[in-house]
Amino acid sequence: MIHSPSTTPAEAPDLSPGRSARAMADPLILFRWLDVILVVLAAPFVVLTGLPVLGYTVGAVAWILNRVIGALVERHAAAQDDVRKAVGLNLGALIARSWLVGLTILAVGLAGEREDGLTAAILMLAAFTLYFVTSLLLRSFERNPTRP
Repeated sequence: MIHSPSTTPAEAPDLSPGRSARAMADPLILFRWLDVILVVLAAPFVVLTGLPVLGYTVGAVAWILNRVIGALVERHAAAQDDVRKAVGLNLGALIARSWLVGLTILAVGLAGEREDGLTAAILMLAAFTLYFVTSLLLRSFERNPTRP
C-alpha cells in the first residue's frame, strides 16, 4: 500500500489564530519578555538571601502589570487607523504606567519598611533597564531586515 506524502486534515498542524499561530509569528517572544522572566526567576534568590520580600513581591507584580498593560495598549494602538489616536493611546499609557511605578514604590515604602520601597525601586530600575536594552536591540532588528 502506497501512502501519500501529504498530510490528512487530522494530521495537519493546528494553525488556528488563537493557538500556535501567535507563537510561531514571533520567534523572539522569550527575548521580548526577558525582563519579566528574570523578575520571576529571581524570586527564590530574594527569599534565600533575606532581602525584603514585601518590596520584591509588590515591585514584581507592579512591573509585570506594567508590561502587560503596555503590550495591550501597544497592540490596540497599532490597530488604530488614525495616527493621532495611536500616539495619544501610547502617550497616555506611558504616563499612566510611570505613575503606576512611582506610586507603587511610594506605597510599598510607606506600608512596609523603607527597605521594602528600596527593593521595589531597585527591582523596577533593573527590570526597566533590561526592558529598554532588549527593546532597542529588537527595534534595530525589525528596522534592518537581513538581505540574502
